[in-house]
Amino acid sequence: MTGQVLFGRMVIFGTLEKINMKKNIGLILIFASLSFRMLAEEGMLIPSLIAAFESDMKAKGMKLSASDIYSVNNSSLKDAIMHFGGGCSAELVSSKGLLLTNHHCGYSQIQSHSSLEKDYLKYGFWAKDLSEELPNPGLTASRMVRIDDVTDAVMFGLEGVTDKAKIEAAMKKNIEQLIKDATNGTHYDAEVKPFNYGNDYYLIVKEVFKDVRFVGTPPNSIGKFGGDTDNWVWPRHTGDFSVFRIYAGPDNKPADFSKENQPYSPLHFLKISFKDRKPNDFTMVYGFPGTTEQHVSSGYLSFIIEKERPARIKMREKSLSVIDAAMRASDEVRIKYAAKQASIANAYKKWIGQIDGLKRLDAIQIKLERESAYNAKAAEKPEWKKAYGSVIEEMNKLAKDNVQWEFKYSMAIEYLYVGPELYKLARNIDDLVKNYTTYSEKGTLNAQIDKLINGADGFFKNYDANVDQKIFELLTEEFLKQYGNEDLSKLVGDVSTMSKLIYSKSILTNKDRYVAFLKKFKGTSVKKVQKDAGYRLFSACNTDFRNAVVPSYYAYNDKMTELLKVYVAGKYEMFPDAKHWADANSTLRVTYGQLEGSAPADGMMYTEHTTLDGIIAKYNTGNPDFELLPRMIDLHKKKDYGKYAQNGELWVCFTGSNHTTGGNSGSPVLDENGYLMGLNFDRTWESTMSDYMFDPNRCRNIVVDIRYVMWVMDVYSGAGHLVDEMVMGY
Repeated sequence: MTGQVLFGRMVIFGTLEKINMKKNIGLILIFASLSFRMLAEEGMLIPSLIAAFESDMKAKGMKLSASDIYSVNNSSLKDAIMHFGGGCSAELVSSKGLLLTNHHCGYSQIQSHSSLEKDYLKYGFWAKDLSEELPNPGLTASRMVRIDDVTDAVMFGLEGVTDKAKIEAAMKKNIEQLIKDATNGTHYDAEVKPFNYGNDYYLIVKEVFKDVRFVGTPPNSIGKFGGDTDNWVWPRHTGDFSVFRIYAGPDNKPADFSKENQPYSPLHFLKISFKDRKPNDFTMVYGFPGTTEQHVSSGYLSFIIEKERPARIKMREKSLSVIDAAMRASDEVRIKYAAKQASIANAYKKWIGQIDGLKRLDAIQIKLERESAYNAKAAEKPEWKKAYGSVIEEMNKLAKDNVQWEFKYSMAIEYLYVGPELYKLARNIDDLVKNYTTYSEKGTLNAQIDKLINGADGFFKNYDANVDQKIFELLTEEFLKQYGNEDLSKLVGDVSTMSKLIYSKSILTNKDRYVAFLKKFKGTSVKKVQKDAGYRLFSACNTDFRNAVVPSYYAYNDKMTELLKVYVAGKYEMFPDAKHWADANSTLRVTYGQLEGSAPADGMMYTEHTTLDGIIAKYNTGNPDFELLPRMIDLHKKKDYGKYAQNGELWVCFTGSNHTTGGNSGSPVLDENGYLMGLNFDRTWESTMSDYMFDPNRCRNIVVDIRYVMWVMDVYSGAGHLVDEMVMGY
């Protein structure tokens, strides 16, 4: 769930004061009504600024203080929240570093440990003790130490400076000094990130743990229950969780993997909310949302809805048609492609719901009305009109004149990075070819070659040439059609003929050919590989992409960012009483709401929770996405829910009115006391539009109840020793 364009700050319109013109009364009412409904639900708040929202959160039922949520000098909830693998969220739930995240967040690790002999995907895995917990090279979990507003420090010495190059150089120097000061004499990492398109800057200091071990997972029939049928859909019955553990060195600090490492002793871990749930209970999500783009102009949003998203959906639909059929036909392919299929399918279905939601909401019209209100406000004062009066028009014109570069960029990403996998190896070879002289002069050539040879096992372990060839044929045809480059079309010629040549001869589609080529690599090999049909096609596509598309795309983005910076500054200045929040950018955020259902469409009402009864009902439909192992059926028949039931029912999932996005997967959902209610893992299909526009009537996040998680561990899987590590908060 990542975006290619990082548009970064959303402002919630509050009371539009000092507008006396009658023609604006309608717009005032629109924004006032939207603001009234959105105060609690919409917004991803920077934890260090949470005190400003404490009173409103307490009015919704929260019993915590702002310092309980975020504190630098004392342990707080933030110390239990981890950035998992750089793309998901996770939470510590025991004094021994036990870590919960989503099943889909840990899926690549689960897949990497699986084989036909040890099919953890199908049957699950539970380490019986610490000695059975499995290492995961490259996997990290990061704790945020502190988040500081350093805007003034980043801008130090820039007053009166107008030369862009000098400004950038000075800012870079200031940022480097801030990072040096923050990390000197510590084991911490740090970065300075822009918020609000550069209106603000924050220093993020973090502690990065490098020894994160795989502890357990339910089978796919629980962790992925519903598959693509249910993805992004409510009612949901997915036990979307997996279990890991953080290990540290003897000083309890991050350390590379070692058998001598011990379970990490955290500053804070979450207690379990074991009490009964009820509608309108306070809910708080604490995690690392990836990207929202809620400031984009009406012209740009129209491009996304009408052209960019539909084209990307079509590309992924073609890939999935091949992968899904192959996975159904072969267990070996199922294991190889499980993680890849999940990644491709996730965005594919999300985008379909996103377009539908934005259209149903009439998002373009809402954007136009908000833009009219902004312009009307700017016209009230000469200085506002000069600073902000033309910015929306400029944004829409810039988008109209340049979105073709973003479209080409998106198509190239889908083809070269998400599409045929031979291009992954092509990038490796491309690096070797282009840097051959440099590697030779430095004496590192053999090391580079050995690195690629060693990596071949991992690549081809999860590769099927027949699957890749079919994907290549479908996507190459679609890419050439959408990308619109006659030279590339002439190079390919007949797609079927090119496909047969590449997959029968290219070094990129066969492990033996690939490794043999690398073992004999020398100066003359550069010319040889340039004749390889697979590499030649990659090189031609990549060269055009890098030389013609990327510079224009980045230039367009830079110009749009400059305009958005002005646009957002205008919102802050002209609407000072509005509630403002920075767009998501993979930094730690808090969002709050309630446990509640929704009415997403006329005549439709969603209840706020689902139960194990619903799992059995779906299983009885015969849909393969609702497959169950026999034990689940037996336990349901016996109503063997142990201590985890509520009024005789076993809750599986519930929905909340929390504003979430990609990256919030695995985030803890906390009750009014800060106890863990469940793990956030999705949004309803009607909610996926919230990356661009939030609708309080429709947008809901989906949570797997922690009581179901513990039931699966304890009763279903016999891993009660892990539940015993947790502390009940009630």
